[in-house]
Formats: sequence, structure tokens, C-alpha cells
Amino acid sequence: MAPVSLRGPAHCRWQLLLDPAKWLTWLVVTLAAGRHRSKMIARVAITAPRHAVAPSPASRTGRAVSRSSTRARAASPTREAPEDAAQGDAFEELKRMSRQEGRYLQQSVNRPHTGEYQWRQAPTFEDCYPNSEKVYHEVEHEGLTLRVPFRRIHLSEDNGYLDVHDTSGPHGHEARDGLPKLREEWVRGRDEQECCTQMYYARQGIVTPEMRFVAEREGMPVDFVVSEVARGRAIIPANRRHLELEPTIVGRKFMTKVNANFGNSAVASSIEEEVEKLQWSTIWGADTVMDLSTGADIHETREWVMRNSPVPVGTVPIYQALEKVDGDVEKITWEVFRETLIEQAEQGVDYWTIHAGVLLRYIPLTAKRMTGIVSRGGSIHAKLCLLNHTENFAYEHWDDILDICARYDISLSIGDGLRPGSIYDANDEAQFAELKTQGELTRRAWERNVQVMNEGPGHVPMNKIPENMAKQLEWCSEAPFYTLGPLATDIAPGYDHITSAIGAARIGELGTALLCYVTPKEHLGLPNRDDVKAGVIAYKIAAHAADLSKGHPRAQVWDDALSKARFEFRWQDQFNLSLDPVTARSYHDATLPQEPAKTAHFCSMCGPKFCSMSITQDIRQWAEENGFGDDVSANDAKIAGMQAMSEKFQAKGGEVYLTPPELDN
Repeated sequence: MAPVSLRGPAHCRWQLLLDPAKWLTWLVVTLAAGRHRSKMIARVAITAPRHAVAPSPASRTGRAVSRSSTRARAASPTREAPEDAAQGDAFEELKRMSRQEGRYLQQSVNRPHTGEYQWRQAPTFEDCYPNSEKVYHEVEHEGLTLRVPFRRIHLSEDNGYLDVHDTSGPHGHEARDGLPKLREEWVRGRDEQECCTQMYYARQGIVTPEMRFVAEREGMPVDFVVSEVARGRAIIPANRRHLELEPTIVGRKFMTKVNANFGNSAVASSIEEEVEKLQWSTIWGADTVMDLSTGADIHETREWVMRNSPVPVGTVPIYQALEKVDGDVEKITWEVFRETLIEQAEQGVDYWTIHAGVLLRYIPLTAKRMTGIVSRGGSIHAKLCLLNHTENFAYEHWDDILDICARYDISLSIGDGLRPGSIYDANDEAQFAELKTQGELTRRAWERNVQVMNEGPGHVPMNKIPENMAKQLEWCSEAPFYTLGPLATDIAPGYDHITSAIGAARIGELGTALLCYVTPKEHLGLPNRDDVKAGVIAYKIAAHAADLSKGHPRAQVWDDALSKARFEFRWQDQFNLSLDPVTARSYHDATLPQEPAKTAHFCSMCGPKFCSMSITQDIRQWAEENGFGDDVSANDAKIAGMQAMSEKFQAKGGEVYLTPPELDN
């Protein structure tokens, strides 16, 4: 039996082979499962059983809670038919043996409570976007019909419609049921491959359904998509286990994308609230989301998020690893972290933020900072390095992480654990030292065909933003950049969605591919759904402004449509073409609620006498009535005007000075 057939960690690969008693016990259980021996070995050692890793809503009973849950839970979306129970027993036996040897493997299985989730009413597409409908552009691909979503905005009278980017996902589905498995046919057969990444296929010249899908979504040639993915300048985060996904592409040559963060904390929120934030963020335009839960029910929260997300989902795995060891950083080991990665990979997580660039030698560089290390993940890795005076285990085990990513097609978002947390600390030695290491890790990932993007700051004044983009492009070989803002100033708590959107628009113009939103609650508290909406809208504005500057082919047509409606006083079209139609309409109606005001040639700002656009229309009407059409030059108009004044002068008698009317008598 060749040990190379097992690619798990050392305690899975060698301990079982060297101990005949353990090997025999495990083999008997495996054979009882009715599985072919070699296939079962690979499955347990590399990926673990799909639903035996930890309690989840997709378990065989259909109901489960995490070990820290004390609240009632109900039946959940089921990913597929239940697997043979003996497969779960095999993994339980593996866990039992690991615990006997003092190794911490996975959280223990708990029996589900009874009861119902208190699901909140999901936002409806119709309420958010009056006069819009969800439409699909159908594209044929190797016998598959790909349905690419758009939002169609219907305009008044003869003005037609406008199709715009849409991330709201399929409509009419309850959270408890999950979304349809759009990619079930697309990924068939990929689970048997050692590497099934989009980069791998692109480098082979293979056009996947995901590539064809995003090409239609972006309005770009599919060959261009393949080229950018193959070169690492764009990524398509798409775990083969996330069947509900409507793929998107992240790269500086494509539309600038927006990420929305949510997740519970130890002191606030619930699973229902986090699913609501997911739905709220995607309906307003979030292209990707990250579940950053740090409180109870991390695994279960993520399962519900995965089954209800039409967009790529990212996580920071070190958060769950810390939760597994009850918040004791000293107990986090590579084994705990690796098991967490496998668990999340099986659930379908599309990309991971891993702070592998926080190296032991970089930590002293933060000593003179005003705000130190502000990244949660970065601070955990830094503490682990200092506690043991060892190198970051994520850096040391980077190749092992790449093995998992290649098998599931999980993209890596290399974390900026040493990003500046204040204007004072921007662009310092620690930040740029980590960025150089990100470049090294990026190239190592590309050698294994794993998709990568690099995370960036943070808090950076406007004049220092270009340096960040230039260094990232150079040091990270043009991999997509993913930035948190950056915040352009530190003086506006409560308005940091604005301070950061300013920086986001600037760095997006320079080439950042994915902008991580900031909500008004940043630095103050856990955001609710209204804060999520405010953050998404602010960042959709920043991203669109960047796309206009970059000249994306589909950007300006939206602006032109709204500007034309504004000049023609088509108020209803103005509202419907807005990023947030309901808010635009409510602001107008606050002072002019009457229905006739929807056709008036003025608003309450200027009134009927001072509206510049109305005056301009009067001028154009006069010009047209007097023969000054579009084909009349400025000089011809000037000559005609002078002739008209000359005739008027002669009609008055040709006198230079006229007697005032009141003196004529």
C-alpha cells in the first residue's frame, strides 16, 4: 500500500499506516460502508465526509446545532441525498483515535433541538426596484443553457428599457428551502480531480460554464475572460460545492466589484439576522459577501448563508479555529486550522482570507505604530508567533493550504494582517513588508493553479493611495487587489461609509478590482440591515465612479439614460434609474408629493422660475422656432442675432437716444 495515495496531514497519513491495530479497525469500518477501499481512504484523509465533520443544517437528520447553540433550530435546506451512515461512523472512529492521542480534530456532534427558526420577511425585488423586472440572457454552452441575470428597468413611453447588473439571485425562494442548485450539472465530475480550479482550466484553454457566464455578465469576449484568468489577473471564486452560485469575475479589467461583510459577534445578532443581511446586501448590489461570524453557531450560520447565497462567499477561517478552542489562542494548531479549512471547503466557501504574510520578523515593525495591529486575523497569527516564537503556521503550511484550494477550487484572498489602522500608520514599513510576502505567496499559488487576490488597506490619505496600487501591481504580479476602503480620514465615526467610499473610488480608478464596503457602524458596533444597505449603496457609487474613469463599456450608458430623463423632466424614470429608487422618490415627494409634480418642469430646490434645465429648454425652443437648429453654427447664430437687433433699431426710428415713454406726452 503506497503512502502517496493518502494526502492528508501527518497524523492521518502515517499514524494509521504504522499502527496495524488502528489500521485494521478503520479498514473494517470502511468496508462496512460498502465503499471501495482506496476511494474511502482518499475521501476521509483529504476531504472528510460531507456531513460528518460537524453539525450543520445539511446533516442527515436535516436539523442540527453547533456545540455552543442554546436556541431552537428547524429543518434546513438539504444539499443532496443522505450518505451511508457508516461513512460518518468511519470519521467518528478517526476522531476518537485522534482524541486518544491528544489531538484536537473537530467539534463534537450535538443532537438538534426542536423548534422553528424565526425567519424574517425577505426584502422583495418589487419593493426595492419599482418598474424593474428580473430577466435572463440565455447563452448556450456545450449543451447547457446558461441563464445570466440582469435587472431590466422599464422606462416611460418610447424610451425603452435598460438592462443593468443584478446580484439579487433567484426570486420566490424561502430561506428555509435555500436557492436552486444552478451549478449542479456544471461541476459534475470535478470532485474526482486533484485540481479543478478555473485557473487550471483556463491555462488548458478550456472554457468552463463559469467563464461563459461571466463573459455575458460583463459584456466581454469569452476569450478575454479566459486569458485574464489564466494570467492570474482575474479570478472567478467558485467552490465546486457552492451549487447555488451565480458566478462573478474579479479583476481590474472588469467591472469594479463590491464586497459586503456581515456576521455575528459574541454579544449580538442571530442566524436569522445574518441571513437577512445576506439577502439585503445582495438585493442592493453586493457582488461578494464575507461571513465574519465570531460568536456562537459559526458553522451553522455559515451553512444557512451558503445555501442562500447567489454570490461568492468568503470567510476568515482563523475565527472558527479560535472558537473551536474556546477562545484560547494558545491552543490553535495547524491541525485545528486544517480541519477548519476542510469543513468550510465541504460547505462550499468560495474564498478564504488567510493572513499568511504576517511573519514573525515583521511583528516588531508595528511597535511604533499609533494603532498597532488592527486586523483580527492578523493579531491572532501575530500572537501565535510570539507565544511560541515560531513562524506563522499558515506560511509554513502554504503548500498544504494550496492542496485543499486546488481540489475544491477555493480562491485565496491573502490577508493584510498588518494593514494600517490609522492615517498616521499609512504606508509604513510593516505594511509594505507584508505586501512583498503576499507577492511571494501569490506566485507560489499560481504554480499550483490556485486563484489569488491580495488584500490591501485600510486607512490611507488620498495622496498616499497611488503608491499602494503601484506597489501591489509590481510586487504581486498584477493579481487582483481587494481593499477595505481605504478610509481617507479618521475624523468621522458614524460616517465611515463616506470617508472610505472616497478612498475606494480613488483606488478603484487606479485598478483595485474588489472594494470591501464599510458601514456607518464601522469602529462603533455591529451593523444591522439598514447599515448594510448604506454601506453597499455607498460602495456601488464608488465602484461605478471607478468604472466610468476606467472606461468600462457598460458604465456610462446608465449615467446617460438618467441624465436624459432628468433633462426631460421624466421624474418617474429618474427614480427608477436610481441605485435606490425608493429613497430618490421619497426625497422628491417630501416637498412635492402631489401627482402633477411628477410631470412638472421643476423641483422644490429651484421652483418654476429658477430651474436651469427649464430655462435651457426655453432657449432651445426659441432657437428652434427661429430657425436655429442643430446644423446652425455659432457664427451663423451670432450674425442672425445682430441682424435682428439692427432691424429692431431701425424700427424705432434709427435714433441713438429714445425718449422715455412717460415723457412722450
